[in-house]
Amino acid sequence: MKQSLTIIGSGLAGCEAAWQAAKRGLRVCLYEMRPFTMTPAHKGGGLAELVCSNSLRGAALSNAVGLLKEEMRRLGSLIMAAADATAVAAGGALAVNRQLFSAYIEAAILAEEGIELRREELHTIPEEGAVIIAAGPLASPNLSEAIVVLTGSNGLFFHDAIAPIIAADSIDTGIAFFASRYDKGEGADYLNCPFNKEQYLLFCQELRQAELFPLREFEEERLFNGCLPIEAMARLGVDTMRFGPLKPVGLTMLSGGEPYAVAQLRREDAEGSMYNLVGFQTRLTQPAQKRVFRLIPGLEQAEFLRFGAMHRNTYIDSPRLLGADLRLKKDPRVFFAGQISGVEGYVESAAMGVVAGINAARVLGGKPTLVFPSVTAIGGLQKHISTDIGRTYEPMNINFGLLPPVEKRMRNKQEKNLALAERALTVLEQFKAELLL
Repeated sequence: MKQSLTIIGSGLAGCEAAWQAAKRGLRVCLYEMRPFTMTPAHKGGGLAELVCSNSLRGAALSNAVGLLKEEMRRLGSLIMAAADATAVAAGGALAVNRQLFSAYIEAAILAEEGIELRREELHTIPEEGAVIIAAGPLASPNLSEAIVVLTGSNGLFFHDAIAPIIAADSIDTGIAFFASRYDKGEGADYLNCPFNKEQYLLFCQELRQAELFPLREFEEERLFNGCLPIEAMARLGVDTMRFGPLKPVGLTMLSGGEPYAVAQLRREDAEGSMYNLVGFQTRLTQPAQKRVFRLIPGLEQAEFLRFGAMHRNTYIDSPRLLGADLRLKKDPRVFFAGQISGVEGYVESAAMGVVAGINAARVLGGKPTLVFPSVTAIGGLQKHISTDIGRTYEPMNINFGLLPPVEKRMRNKQEKNLALAERALTVLEQFKAELLL
């Protein structure tokens, strides 16, 4: 008799996990509450409905998400098969016809003998058997409450307020300098971008006038003094930021003296390849963030690995709760996949569905779970969502900053990215061959 697996949610991650598990011999029961119980964002009951954009972002291997998609293809991804079959013209991106994309996936799921689709809401998490929770960023109130009970009161976040992350090698350290305020800590815990008065006033003016990303119908603009968007601070008064995240006190410039204002960047990973722009949670559009935040001295050529955002989201504190194999530490029969597992983006969510589906099948087949090599895009995401470096966890899209650098130093960005991609695919093929994936 086939081993059984319960999957909650038929978005990209849930469908991918079901597909991967069924192809490895499991009997899968896939639960979807729509169309009988709708979310505020979905329009219909189709499987793998794309709620926001129809773009799966960059297609080329010189783009980290392009590498991630190619890795998924090589692991037999249903989502990638559907995307390739329903692609529409989108320049250098992979975009799809939403309706055809959803229909392709639903037809494949319904035709797969090992998958049973149940159109009903699960109010609780099954207490026995293997379970993958892939409920997405808009889990129902009942399921959200059940996840809180399962993970603990601090296990589930409902709103994102995240700051941009900058590639370390795109920061001009001839302008930005390492130092901690009043030389506390290790004395060089932050990179500091110093403003003179003229630069600061221009930055403040541009922040006030920059274009904002509109709220969706189900979101409210609830601003708290401890978590104000940087542009909201600028509108409160010209000096508000200078007494908040851009305060200059306790810092001395390389040339001596105290700057008029300072934007601080904090290390985001142990290797120091990524830096978080401290206090810069924002609702600015991505083009506006590029334009305005590059006015910060030292960030004129900044490469954004993640843009800032403030939007409704539901995700778990994955570094505290999950292993890299996506299993819940306190209850290893439960996996999390998709955006609720602590990643950001369509492709990243589906990739975690690949991992959860494969690992659930391995557990039920008496085999050890897999953590993909850290040089692969999938492995980089697994490492990110399971590594606690003492920070408040925030979801992130795949980017090359999550992968260890290649040994040979390269100045050309595209050449460097292609080298990272080629290494990842070579290692992935070796990994697949060794484990008969």
